Amino acid sequence: MSDAIQRESMEYDVVIVGGGPAGMATAIKLKQLADAAEQELTICLLEKSAEVGAHILSGAVIEPTALNELLPNWQEDGAPLNTPVKRDEMHMLKENGTFKFPGLMIPPAMHNKGNYVVSLGNVVRWLGEQAEALGIEIYPGFAGAEVLYHEDGSVKGVATPNNGVDPEGNHKPSFEPGMELHAKYTVFAEGCRGQLGKELNEKFDLRQDADAQHYGIGFKELWEVKAENHEPGMVFHCSGWPLSKNATGGGFLYHLEDNMVTLGLIVDLNYENPHLSPFDEFQRLKHHPEFAKVLEGGKRLGYGARALSKGGWNSLGKMSFPGGLMVGCNAGTMNPAKIKGTHTAMKSGMVAAQTLFNHLSNGGEAGQTLDQFDADFRASWAGKELKKTRSFVPALHKFGAWLGGTYGFVEQILGGMLPTLHDDHADHDSLKPASECEKIEYAKPDGKLSFDKPSSVFLSNTYHEEDIFCHLTLKDQTVPIDINYNKFAAPEQRYCPAGVYEIVGENEGKPALQINGQNCIHCKTCDIKDPTQNIVWIAPEGGGGPSYSNM
Repeated sequence: MSDAIQRESMEYDVVIVGGGPAGMATAIKLKQLADAAEQELTICLLEKSAEVGAHILSGAVIEPTALNELLPNWQEDGAPLNTPVKRDEMHMLKENGTFKFPGLMIPPAMHNKGNYVVSLGNVVRWLGEQAEALGIEIYPGFAGAEVLYHEDGSVKGVATPNNGVDPEGNHKPSFEPGMELHAKYTVFAEGCRGQLGKELNEKFDLRQDADAQHYGIGFKELWEVKAENHEPGMVFHCSGWPLSKNATGGGFLYHLEDNMVTLGLIVDLNYENPHLSPFDEFQRLKHHPEFAKVLEGGKRLGYGARALSKGGWNSLGKMSFPGGLMVGCNAGTMNPAKIKGTHTAMKSGMVAAQTLFNHLSNGGEAGQTLDQFDADFRASWAGKELKKTRSFVPALHKFGAWLGGTYGFVEQILGGMLPTLHDDHADHDSLKPASECEKIEYAKPDGKLSFDKPSSVFLSNTYHEEDIFCHLTLKDQTVPIDINYNKFAAPEQRYCPAGVYEIVGENEGKPALQINGQNCIHCKTCDIKDPTQNIVWIAPEGGGGPSYSNM
């Protein structure tokens, strides 16, 4: 494509792809270092959402460790961390009851003293303001759609998507080619299952010494509840029901300020039953007495879903390659034992910034492989934290919530003295044929606590231009029916949280897959869970997707 289309280009010292916590931390730290040394570095940050923070979705309880290092005056400067955690609870749910873990039985990683309940989208918006105040160029509405390479194979930069391409791939009268951004070094901070990160992992074989990455799909809703049901700073985590013994994950309910609560469910994407619908499991969860007693009489204000990289230390691949670095959830820096990734993602970006500054300020050449970044991140407090809980995910996968959770608890207490467990089985390869699995019947939503997908997607403020090339692509057009439908009962209809994938024509005996790309909320679950890896998510035209508010 780069040979066939004439594109304008811009030159920078460093280009950062992705404006989440990791990307923002990279940009801010790098500029701080350059300013302190009175050196000039040109830095550009691309963000695919129409405005900074609009695609950010997380629970979220944030640990301020990295923020304290990066911007120690964040409280005086108005960072939106307004609700300190006052107490937390952890439960194992049964369908109509619960077992509440005593404090001594709660793993150290799950204690939240000193943390804050936040809207991560608002935190990222604030970080964007700090970055712009430092003079960093931020371009919202521009995704990184293509990696550019030098003749020697090193990364040269990225190109943004072409605009004005119709569904058949033809140029419309409004066609505009993407822009090329060239850099001495490019930092990829796209978030979980980044399109370009996926390509780089394959090209440079970055995962050769790592376990398979593991993923979950996280659902979140924002509610305004009755004052008598609200307790600012209360943090509730749970596992067990509604998920079965062959599906793991957990729920959360966080109390913000102003009678607002956020709640959600994370479903691990290694589940076996293709009839399982993560969205409907989430709707069931809200009818549990522990959730219903808070939500009843309240109003749902927001909905979203996003995949998360949860493999942890064992699934962490190489993060440096010729001409670039990979940071944050794109690399898999989340701590699954804490269900937190903001602080470790930010730290990875800060370590990347230090590595880049040391190299560039000493006259280092462009396009090198900065191996020091891998060593320095693994030696940082973030790397040590991940290593301490390295068996958490494989233990859950092997032994289930009770025994696996116990193994992870003991591992944390003993500081890694237990044998390290591994799970190198890819999530997409875990589905069993539909004929071997029990069908799951889900109750219709009541419109009070539980809802359908269309009304939920409406609350995500999702928008894509009409009559454009669909960003949800298929390698082989025959696979959705010949394999996914016939063998797995079209699981994409259920694992997608937005109703993008739909089987039509069954009544006429001619089933076909219809892709409603305009519904896509950019969760990346289809790219991860498709059993044949036939669905490939690519960056849409600039600015499309959800527009989350206070999420």
